[in-house]
Amino acid sequence: MGRLLTRTQIQQLVAKHGSEIIEHHHMEIERCCYQHGNVTTFVHSIRVACLAVWMADRAHLWRHVHIKSLIRAALLHDYFLYDWHDWDNGTHRWHGFTHGHAALVNALKDFKLNAIERDSIEKHMFPMTPIPPRYIEGYLVTLADKISATRETLSMGRFHKKALPAKPLRAELQSSRQRPEITQGR
Repeated sequence: MGRLLTRTQIQQLVAKHGSEIIEHHHMEIERCCYQHGNVTTFVHSIRVACLAVWMADRAHLWRHVHIKSLIRAALLHDYFLYDWHDWDNGTHRWHGFTHGHAALVNALKDFKLNAIERDSIEKHMFPMTPIPPRYIEGYLVTLADKISATRETLSMGRFHKKALPAKPLRAELQSSRQRPEITQGR
């Protein structure tokens, strides 16, 4: 195997294999919602992808892991496209148990996913969901998510939240799904 990947090399891999997802206009929603502490869902997803690649590299799993599927699943694991902190008459009450499926449903609308990616996204909340991931990539996403979420939740920075851009309107989102000609923006 040789040398281990550097942080820069890991970030380059995530950018290369995740560009379609990172540049998608629905990721703007993730940039406008806090996930844990003062970390947005977008930043959290990038961190999970980088950490999952780091763990695969450090465990020398490259012969057993499909790197592109690992990165794409990590970037989409929280693609539920709503702010779970907002009051909504209680429908987000079960967010921890249901958002894996919601993320999968949304991801399938916007991207073509393989079996590894679908399974990893839907089951990343194991053991809160009863069925464990089927693939090594799913376990890496699950573990990276737990580590990142714990660190973000317990960070002292959680007390210093910046104002985020306004969330895109739900009507705009629904209409954008019907208009594929929308540009990626910025």
